[in-house]
Amino acid sequence: MKAEANSFKQVKNESEQTTPYQKRTLFASTVGYALDGMDMMILGVCFSLISTTFNLSNTDLGTLTSVTLLGAVLGGILFGILADKYGRVRVFSWTILIFSLFTGLCAIAPNYESFLIFRFLSGLGLGGEFGIGMTLVSESWPKNKRSRATSIVALGFQAGIILATLTVNFIGEFYGWRWAFAVGVLPALFVAWTRNGLKEPEIWQNLKDQNKNKIAINKLFSSPKTTATTIGLTIACAVQNFGFYGLMVWMPNMIASELKLEFKNTMFWTISTTIGMSLGILIFGWLCDKFGRRPSYIVFLLISTISIWFYFQQTNMTILIIFGSVIGFFVNGMMGGYGALLAEHYPTDARSSAENIIFNTGRGIAGVSQVLIAYLATIYSISYALALLSAAYLLSAAAFVFLIPETKGKALD
Repeated sequence: MKAEANSFKQVKNESEQTTPYQKRTLFASTVGYALDGMDMMILGVCFSLISTTFNLSNTDLGTLTSVTLLGAVLGGILFGILADKYGRVRVFSWTILIFSLFTGLCAIAPNYESFLIFRFLSGLGLGGEFGIGMTLVSESWPKNKRSRATSIVALGFQAGIILATLTVNFIGEFYGWRWAFAVGVLPALFVAWTRNGLKEPEIWQNLKDQNKNKIAINKLFSSPKTTATTIGLTIACAVQNFGFYGLMVWMPNMIASELKLEFKNTMFWTISTTIGMSLGILIFGWLCDKFGRRPSYIVFLLISTISIWFYFQQTNMTILIIFGSVIGFFVNGMMGGYGALLAEHYPTDARSSAENIIFNTGRGIAGVSQVLIAYLATIYSISYALALLSAAYLLSAAAFVFLIPETKGKALD
């Protein structure tokens, strides 16, 4: 008995140790997702400069975002399926190289039409990167640390926002927006270098050795229960993206135009909100590993429902800035759990497909739903439209209650 106890203790200690391989998968995936955030933020911050160069209307600028998002949705679906067939590491490198190439080409686009094409093609790589990186980490890390590990990957997007701001302010401002996109290609090449020699996760390699790495997208709908789970997770991902883009895109506009406050206040609000988001992501990953996925999500969603409704009734800038951290903590903190959550509901031969298809379908729905916010903002006000986001979080909470089962501690199959 004593020998068995010592053996159990040894296995437990080994499972709690972080291996160099796990650290490397985490690093590559985190920096990859940081590039995603950096690219999207560079585009947004450079809008006015790009508009001047190509003499664009607001509709033209909006089309740039929509086309990038469309590319991300299609790329997520395509490369997610390919990663299940040909391997996570291999296809992850493809997405990075595609992103790298076409982000660089944006810097030398001669006209709006070519810039639009390059944005779509770079979006393909961006969309594929998220789910594959999350799958790579989920399959490499132990189940008792899985949510915390994927939460660090999610934190990469926030780091990307900061990198984009620094790039535009220190390079784009002095040398032009083209150089901002040119610099944006360098970290992508660095990530491609860091993943050189990185092996596939053992769980996928075993599947390949048995010649079972088939395209298995049908497993997202293999039974009524699985179909209900897929629908529930798609709702949750749509609400997550809807809330994030609704908040980050429209809130600065509300501060400057509707509340008639100085534009510099948007910078302080963005900093406050990003800090809250980062803390929320880290803590939420820990909560998911400690107390479970469903209770953590339901609590955060209900708090988001109440706090969003309250928040958008405020007009005092100090309150908006201070409580921006609170809103960011709960609204985007939940990103810390999606990598593990999506991975745990599907088998290895469909896991990357599930991660990318479900998350990017939610991203696409969120992109289209921004039109609803614009319509309500025109008819009523931006604050009224954003306050209605609270109803979306109730819908997501219902999905976790009725459609999405608990997977805490589940071994991947």
